Amino acid sequence: HSGGKMDNTGYCGESFNSLQSGTSDEDMVEIAGATLDFSSTDDVPPLDRDYGSDGSYGVGDRPNGVPKLMDLLDEPVPGVGTYEDFNTIDWVREKSKDRDRHREIATKSKESTLALMKSISDAFSGWLLMLLVGLMAGALAGGIDISAHWMTDLKEGVCLNGFWFNHEHCCWNSNETTFQERDKCPNWKSWAELIVGTNDGPFAYIMNYVMYVCWALLFSFLAVSLVRAFAPYACGSGIPEIKTILSGFIIRGYLGKWTLMIKTITLVLAVSSGLSLGKEGPLVHVACCCGNILCHLFTKYRRNEAKRREVLSAAAAVGVSVAFGAPIGGVLFSLEEVSYYFPLKTLWRSFFAALVAAFTLRSINPFGNSRLVLFYVEFHSPWHLLELIPFVLLGIFGGIWGAFFIRANIAWCRRRKTTWLGHYPVLEVLVVTAVTALLAFPNSYTRMSTSELISELFNDCGLLDSSQLCNYANVSVTKSSSDALPDRPAGQDVYTAMWQLSLALVFKMLITVVTFGMKVPSGLFIPSMAVGAIAGRLLGVGMEQLAYYHHDWVIFRGWCSPGADCITPGLYAMVGATACLGGVTRMTVSLVVIMFELTGGLEYIVPLMAATMTSKWVADALGREGIYEAHIRLNGYPFLEPKEEFSHKTLAMDVMRPRRSDPPLSVITQDGMSVEEVESLIAETSYSGFPVVVSHESQRLVGFVQRRDLVISIENARQRQEGVVSASRIFFTEYTPPQPPNSPPPLKLRGIMDLSPFTVTDHTAMDIVVDIFRKLGLRQCLVTHNGRLLGIITKKDILKHMAQMANRDPDSILFN
Repeated sequence: HSGGKMDNTGYCGESFNSLQSGTSDEDMVEIAGATLDFSSTDDVPPLDRDYGSDGSYGVGDRPNGVPKLMDLLDEPVPGVGTYEDFNTIDWVREKSKDRDRHREIATKSKESTLALMKSISDAFSGWLLMLLVGLMAGALAGGIDISAHWMTDLKEGVCLNGFWFNHEHCCWNSNETTFQERDKCPNWKSWAELIVGTNDGPFAYIMNYVMYVCWALLFSFLAVSLVRAFAPYACGSGIPEIKTILSGFIIRGYLGKWTLMIKTITLVLAVSSGLSLGKEGPLVHVACCCGNILCHLFTKYRRNEAKRREVLSAAAAVGVSVAFGAPIGGVLFSLEEVSYYFPLKTLWRSFFAALVAAFTLRSINPFGNSRLVLFYVEFHSPWHLLELIPFVLLGIFGGIWGAFFIRANIAWCRRRKTTWLGHYPVLEVLVVTAVTALLAFPNSYTRMSTSELISELFNDCGLLDSSQLCNYANVSVTKSSSDALPDRPAGQDVYTAMWQLSLALVFKMLITVVTFGMKVPSGLFIPSMAVGAIAGRLLGVGMEQLAYYHHDWVIFRGWCSPGADCITPGLYAMVGATACLGGVTRMTVSLVVIMFELTGGLEYIVPLMAATMTSKWVADALGREGIYEAHIRLNGYPFLEPKEEFSHKTLAMDVMRPRRSDPPLSVITQDGMSVEEVESLIAETSYSGFPVVVSHESQRLVGFVQRRDLVISIENARQRQEGVVSASRIFFTEYTPPQPPNSPPPLKLRGIMDLSPFTVTDHTAMDIVVDIFRKLGLRQCLVTHNGRLLGIITKKDILKHMAQMANRDPDSILFN
C-alpha cells in the first residue's frame, strides 16, 4: 500500500533509471547517449497515453461536443483499472471483470446469429492462441538449436563445401569418411589446416587454441553488448522473473518484442561461446515472450492481466517442451515450479500447446536424427536392486552440490551487486569467457559443447563406439545377442578419460558458480546435469570394474556372472545428472518425467525417483530454497512463495499499518470531501489506494479506491465535465443528496470504487492471512474491528513481516 520512490538498482545489475522513465510505461533504451524510444513496440500498450507523467493532458486528445454533464459512470474512463509498472495486479478484480464479460457475451449470444458466432470465436480464441504460441516457440527453438550447433563447431573449423554446414553435416555428405575416424573427413578443415596447412605438431595446436579462444571471446562480446545496448532484461535465465510475473507482478518490457528478439540472438551467441551455461532456462523466457506478444491479438487477453497470466503459465510449459523435447515434463514443470495459479483449464491448454510446440520442433528436426530428444539412450540391461545404494549416494552428492552451488552463486551475485564488478558487465563476461576457453580447450571433455558431453556420458558402449570412454580391452566371448557386450577390463584410454573427467568435474563445478547470473542469457539445467553426469559416469565405471574383477563377491555373485553385462555406466551418468539438477532447482515430479522423456529410459524410473528424492531431502536439510527462490529474494521481488510454511503465532493487528506510533490511516469519506481536498490528499501521500469510509467519526468501511483511478477520473472530469472545479463535492454514494442552489456540480465516482474489498478482523491469525493472500492473489486487505476500519495489510507488509520473522533484512523487499 505504500507507493514510495524506487531506490532499487538491482535489476539484472542495471539501474532502473536507465530503463524506466518516471511513470510512463514505455521502454526507454539508451544507446551511447542517444535515447531511442521504443514506445510503439511496447509489450503493454500505454493505456494512459493522454495522461502525461506530470498529470497534464496532451492537446487535441479530447473529443469535441462532449455532453455537458457527462456522468463518468456511463462511459469507462480510459486508463482506469490498469496497473503501473512494478505493481501487483488484483487477481480478484481481474477475475470478476472476466466473469462479467463472459456473462455479457452469453446473454447476447441468444439474441442473434452474429452474436452467437462471436461467442463461439471467443470460446475458441484460447485454443487458437495456444496453437500460435506452440508454433512460434517451436520454430524459434529449432532455429536456436541449429544456429548454436553450427556456431559451436565454427570455433574449431569450417566446412569447405558450404560454410553453413556444421561438422556433423559436413562429414555426412562426404564419401571418404572411415568408420574408425568418423569425425575426420576431407571437407571439414580445422583452422590450423586452413592457415598452416597441417593439423599435426605444436604450432598447429597453438593455432587451433588461439582461434578457439578468439571465437569464444567474439561471441560472448557480441552477446553482452547486444543485451546491454538493446534489452537489459534479456540477461539471466528469466525463470525467477517469470515466477514473479506469474504471481501477479508487473514488469513492463520484460516479455516484450525487444527482449524476445535480443534474447533469441544472444542465447545462440552465449551458448556458442562455450561458457558454462545452457539454453534450456532461457527458452522458457523466450516462450513466455511469444505468449505475451501473441496475447495482443486477442482482446480478451490483452485487457485482462489475470487471463494473460494463464497464457504465460502454458507458455512456460511450451518452453520446457521445446528445450528438452519433453511435452509432459513441460506441463508438470509449469505446474510444480513456475505457476502461481494453475486452474484445470490451463492444464489442458498447456498440454495442447506443449504438444504443438514439440510437433513443430520435430518437423524442423534440428538434431538431424529425427528424434525429438536431446540425449537418446538405449540401455539393454536391467538394473539390480543393490544398485540403489550407489544411486542414493549420487542423490546425496547432488543434494550437497546443489546446496553448495546456491550458496556460492548467491554470495557471488551479491558481490557483483555491491562492488565495482557490477559496473563493468562487459569486462566481466569477457574475463570469464577467456578463463573458460583457456582452461577448456586442452581437455577434450570440456572443449566439446556441454550437451555433446552429456550425450557422450549417457552413451552405452556398443561394439561400434570410437569414444575414449569405450576403449575396453576386447574379450572374445561368444554371445547370442550381438549388441549387449559383456563387462570387460578397462583399457588405457578409459583411465585417461577418467582423469580428464575428474578435472572436467572440478572445472565445471567452479566455473558455473561464476557464470550463472552474468549479463548474458544463461540457463542452469545443462551445466548442472553435466556436473552430475560426470560424477555418475565416474562412479559407474568404478562399479563396473569392481564387478569385473570381483564378481565372486557376495554383492555381485547374485547377478554378475562372468561374461555377462551387468552394470551400465551410462545409467549412473543419467541418475547423477538428475540428482544434481534436482539439488539445484528442487524439482521432483517434473524432473523425473523430463529425464525419462529426455532419454527414453522408461524402465529406470525407480532409480531416478530414488536419486531425486534423496537429493531434495539432502539439499533441503542444508538450505531451504532452490536457486530460483534464492534469486527472487536476492533481487527483492514481491513474491509469496507457495511452498514456504508460515509457522509464527502473530495476528493481523501485529502486521497492519498504521502502527501505534504512526499517524492515522489516510481515508476518503463517501460524501464529505471536495475535489481540492482529495487532490491535496493524493499529493501529500504516496499510497497506491485509499479506503472509503462513511465519515471520519464513524470510520465504518464502505469500499476501497485505487490512487491511479482517482487521479485519472478527476483529471478526466475536469476536462470533460463542465463546471467541475476545486470546490465540487465528490460522492461515492448511490444517490446524490440535493445540493445548495449555487454550488458547483458534484462528481460521482462510485463506479471506480471497489465495493467488496477484502477484510479480516484484527484478531485473524497471520498464517490464515498469508494463505488468503497466496490463494487469492490479493494486493491489499483491510483490517476491521466490529465493522470499524483499523488499518491495512499489503503484500509487501506480509513479505517484510516474514523476513523479520526469519531474521532477514525487511528492507530487502525493494519493489512497491
